[in-house]
Amino acid sequence: MKVILPDIEYSLNEDIIQSVIKICREAGKAIMEIYETDYMIEIKKDHSPVTQADIQSNLLITKELYNINSCIPILSEEGKSIPYIERKDWNMFWLIDPLDGTKDFIKKNGEFTVNIALIKKSCPIFGVVYAPAMDLLYFGSYVSGSFIQEGFGPKHSISVSSCFPNPIKIASSRSHPSNKMNKFLSQFTNYKLELMGSSLKICRVADGSVNLYPRLGPTMEWDTAAAHAVLRASGGEVIKYGTNQPLKYNKQDLLNPEFIAGNKNIIKGLDLFN
Repeated sequence: MKVILPDIEYSLNEDIIQSVIKICREAGKAIMEIYETDYMIEIKKDHSPVTQADIQSNLLITKELYNINSCIPILSEEGKSIPYIERKDWNMFWLIDPLDGTKDFIKKNGEFTVNIALIKKSCPIFGVVYAPAMDLLYFGSYVSGSFIQEGFGPKHSISVSSCFPNPIKIASSRSHPSNKMNKFLSQFTNYKLELMGSSLKICRVADGSVNLYPRLGPTMEWDTAAAHAVLRASGGEVIKYGTNQPLKYNKQDLLNPEFIAGNKNIIKGLDLFN
């Protein structure tokens, strides 16, 4: 039987936004309690690491999101695998990565995040990204725009860079250097690489700290969704590499294509087909 979920677009209000922010902070607190302990590291079937922090964060987030609205399904990196036949008709769902940057968590460099996104019709309409080791919060939605907040200090509105500076600042992963990335960089006469982990790379594009983030290797939908929502609300976009089309969510294959995040006007001026 086909189940059509309720369309709650107009109930995405400040109360829900603040509730999800609180959930992210609580998950971050649970993660940090494990961060300094002698925790176990396991290897999943895809050869990626997982810790008790990933699992505890996932349990907390899942429980609290169902408390907000039990009718909205949840897709999570650390949750059960949900067949496409079951989720293909979802018109709205939560997409979460309870601990993005597990390798950064293990390295204890602080560059890991909690990520919660609300997806509507394949598009991220609201997202929260929280880096608990930095006590740094990003959140954004079509309702109110995008913001950054350090600790419990004042929130500040953010927007994507609108110019093509010299040198251009490009976010890059510490963990995934590649020949493709080197080829992409060869089109610039003057650039500065900003190395960082997890979904913070897209968030730094959203706040204008860097201008572009090309990802020319594999990521999953839960890796990008929350930060993508923050970037969209700040005036930017995550574009499928070699096209002018934004990333879509809830595909049959949850693997993202290669992409570039930034201001669409800046992206248009690049060579994305080399």
